[in-house]
Amino acid sequence: MIRAVRYVVALVGFSLWHASKTVLAGLLGVPHRPEDIYDRSGRAWARGILRWCRIAVTVEGRERLVPRAPCVYIANHASFVDILAILQEIPGTLRFVYKRGMSWIPILGWGMRFCRHIPIDRKRVSAAFAAYDEAAEYIRQGTCAVVFAEGTRSRDGRLMPFKKGPFVLAIAAQAPVVPVACLGTFELLPKGSCSAKPGTVTLRIGEPIATAGMTYQEREGLAARTREAIVELGVKQ
Repeated sequence: MIRAVRYVVALVGFSLWHASKTVLAGLLGVPHRPEDIYDRSGRAWARGILRWCRIAVTVEGRERLVPRAPCVYIANHASFVDILAILQEIPGTLRFVYKRGMSWIPILGWGMRFCRHIPIDRKRVSAAFAAYDEAAEYIRQGTCAVVFAEGTRSRDGRLMPFKKGPFVLAIAAQAPVVPVACLGTFELLPKGSCSAKPGTVTLRIGEPIATAGMTYQEREGLAARTREAIVELGVKQ
């Protein structure tokens, strides 16, 4: 019960505080630059919730993280903690691909929009591809995209089939795909739980997979190669 209260208080409190700052910055027209208020607020939000819930993060393969080098991070998604760990530990300007419906969450959803996270409407294919085109332009300008290629959180912690959209994005941007394994997050906060256990999680960073010269027809092969890399990093399937 105490853990649940700590988690809910941290989630609501830090979300309201940091999202409000990004909304205000957006309304005032504060421009987007590397390590600006939009970047700093996201990291502070993640760091605050993790510390409050007593969750530590270790990173293996940190030398493969190159700040300001555009890429598409593809990660497994077993827990909400995945988002927090990635935001806290991966350098540079990060923007997540998320379900469009979340944009209407008061304050938090508005903050996500002003931060230029990438909403996707999977029910409308044309709209989804338009969003990926916009995201590809962000990447070419120096932003890194983070995509959970399964499309949603796993209910048992095991890796689910990948959607093809994230790989269309990487190919459109001609940016490398970097596999990321989020390990131990499911055990601390599985889908449907409101109680975060204290503990340590690991982000394991894989070797970048080049997409230069790839075409749309190669998206399935890229997806299969990336999924295999994440499994090799330790995610169960």
